Amino acid sequence: MAAGAGARSSGGMGWDRPSRRRFPRYRVQAPLDVTVLRSGIPDTVPGRSVNLCERGIAAMLAGELSPGEAVGVEIRLSSAAGPLRTRALVRHQHKLHCGMEFVALSVVQQMAIRQWARDTNAKIEEASKKTVRSSGVGAGSASETGAATGGPGPPTRMWHRGWALWLLVAALLVAILWWRWNRGWEELESGLPMSEAATTGRPRVQVPTEVMEKRLVHRVDPDYPEAARSAKLHGVIVLDIVVGRDGSVVEMRPMSGPDVLVRAAMETVRWWRFEPYRVNGEPGVVETTVAVEFKP
Repeated sequence: MAAGAGARSSGGMGWDRPSRRRFPRYRVQAPLDVTVLRSGIPDTVPGRSVNLCERGIAAMLAGELSPGEAVGVEIRLSSAAGPLRTRALVRHQHKLHCGMEFVALSVVQQMAIRQWARDTNAKIEEASKKTVRSSGVGAGSASETGAATGGPGPPTRMWHRGWALWLLVAALLVAILWWRWNRGWEELESGLPMSEAATTGRPRVQVPTEVMEKRLVHRVDPDYPEAARSAKLHGVIVLDIVVGRDGSVVEMRPMSGPDVLVRAAMETVRWWRFEPYRVNGEPGVVETTVAVEFKP
C-alpha cells in the first residue's frame, strides 16, 4: 500500500494536501473477496487486506479494478465470527494495490471492526508479556544455579544490555512500519473525492416500491438467522433505502421488526442492485421502501 501510494506521489499527482483521516487504521492481513458487476455478471476477485478502518480498506488483489467501480467486499477477519460484508467504491488502483472506500457501513459493522482490533491488540500484548516473563524466569534460574554450585553466574549485565538493544531495534522497526503505513493512507485519502453518499445530500425523488421493484437487477435472498429460527420469529421487514446514481444501496433505515431480523434484512439488501432511476434524463438519487420476508 505504501509503495503504491509513494509511486503515485512521486509521479506528480499532487497528493501533498492535508489528510482528511479521522479514523484509526488497523494493520490487517485477512483474506477477502471483491465482487464487481461487469455486463450484469458478478465477477469475484480474491485478495488479502493490508490495512483496514471504519472508512475504507487497502488490499492486494489478484486482478485489477477500475477507479469509480462499485464493488461488494467480503472480509474474513476471524474464524469465530461470520464474514464482514459491505459495499465499497474503488478509489485507487496501482499494480494490484487497491484502495476502496466503504459505502453505508452499518453501525454493527463499525463496532465489529473496532472489537476485532481491540481483541487483536490484546492478544499481541499478552504474547509479548509471556515472552518477557519466560525470559526473566530463565535468567533467574541460571543465576541461582551458579550461586548454588559455587561457580560464576551468567553474565546477566551483558544479557540485559543485549535484550535492551533488541527491544530498541524492534521498536525502531515498528515505528518505521507505522509511519510508512500511515503515510500511505494519508497520501491515498488526500486525493480522494468525497463519497456519493456525502455529496448528494437528501434524495431528490421519492419512488414507489412497485416502481423500484421492476428496476431490481440483482437480488440476494436473506439468510434466516439461527437465533430467529430458534425463537420462531418470522414476518416481513420493511426498510427505507436510498439508491445512488449507480443503482447501489447507499443508505438504509429499518421501519419496524425484531432486531435480529432487521440486521439480517439490512445485510441482504446492501447487496441488491437496481437499474439507475433517471430524472430529466440523468441518473438520480432516489428514496424508496423494500420488503424482505422471513419464513420459518
